[in-house]
Amino acid sequence: MILIGAAAEQYLVSLTRANASPTTIETYRIALADFETFAGAEATIEVIDLLQLRSWLANLYDRKQHPATMRKKIAAVRSLLQHAVKQGWRESNPAKLLLTPKLPKTLPRVPTEEQTAAVMDGEHSTRDGAILELLYGCGLRVSEIVGLNLADLDREERWLRVIGKGRKQRQVPYGRKAAEALDLYLAERTPKTVDERAVFLNRFGRRLTARGVQLLVKFHGQMANGDASLHPHALRHAYATHLLSDGADLRAIQELLGHASLSTTQRYTQVSLADLMAVYDKAHPKA
Repeated sequence: MILIGAAAEQYLVSLTRANASPTTIETYRIALADFETFAGAEATIEVIDLLQLRSWLANLYDRKQHPATMRKKIAAVRSLLQHAVKQGWRESNPAKLLLTPKLPKTLPRVPTEEQTAAVMDGEHSTRDGAILELLYGCGLRVSEIVGLNLADLDREERWLRVIGKGRKQRQVPYGRKAAEALDLYLAERTPKTVDERAVFLNRFGRRLTARGVQLLVKFHGQMANGDASLHPHALRHAYATHLLSDGADLRAIQELLGHASLSTTQRYTQVSLADLMAVYDKAHPKA
């Protein structure tokens, strides 16, 4: 009999060996620990059944967990049980029959072009300026920008090699302003060691963290627009929405963002339509 905790640890090791992203591994670790706490420290992987999984799901509802969080936790347990089947620890995966909660259909909050310009044109260090230009100029995720290495830059052709979700690579072009900001920063970049590969560094000369990027974006949002809620993903939303508003092809935006599905990208058509309706309601005499 194999304890759930032991099975989870072995599964997380297998994810590491499969080159899963650190973010995914940590998300799964938290989710599996939650399930182990509910099931009990002495519970084993072999005895998990659908009734127990439904009880756990009801417990998540009782704790008022967000549907997105619940979906991640269910996915982690489902993957663990599938791993258990492959290892021969059990014959079936009851989590395949577990219904996942639907996500509320909400549109991403997108800064206007004026608000975005105020952030871009504000006063900031050369490093922060380069980060902001690439977040908005390339639509990068925060994990993608902190993961950039010097070898990922093609400064002559103005391309970035980006490692996105699922360790998928894509190439993203960047414009003149981003190139100028990047050149200014790289001229001042001071790594702690000569073999430091990271493009963006913290004050100790080591790779900047996602939390560091989130804090600097929040700071510049507050300084430019009095909006301390600004976050890196909002600049990614702005990148896609503003491209679409200016006539960019939806398929091209999908490629630039690294979306696996076009349906994910199509959310931005709803954002643009919402903006259009707001203009109509405000300006049209028959609105």
